[in-house]
Amino acid sequence: MEMSDSQRIRAPRQTVYHALNDPEILKQSIPGCEELEMVSDTEMTATVVLRVGPVKARFAGNVELSDLVPPESYTISGEGKGGVAGFAKGGATVKLIEDGDDTILEYDVRADIGGKLAQLGSRLINSTSKKLAGQFFSNFSAIVEKEAVA
Repeated sequence: MEMSDSQRIRAPRQTVYHALNDPEILKQSIPGCEELEMVSDTEMTATVVLRVGPVKARFAGNVELSDLVPPESYTISGEGKGGVAGFAKGGATVKLIEDGDDTILEYDVRADIGGKLAQLGSRLINSTSKKLAGQFFSNFSAIVEKEAVA
């Protein structure tokens, strides 16, 4: 699966970049995230509970940040295992573009899934992925914009 999009965030680029590296903000932004912990400056562990169609699973995974160019871009990659539900692995290239006082966050995502999740079909997976991405960016933008005002 591949997906690309952009999101306008009403906050300075440095603020957005910092928030993308803040585990507490990410935990609040990621739908179904139960735990998110920094292991090092570029590695995190996470536990996320998701429902995709009839399949509900708890994923335990690792996330790594690479190709860091503060405050312009980075690559995030990870892999999660959800027991009998299967696995998900993938990554995203994130670019932050200054636009006056706002920041345009562009992302290109690629992901692979296996197990029961893969049997659900690409239409359900794609629609769920778009829904989850929308929820993440809605949550993330609200938190970052609120902090930028404060």
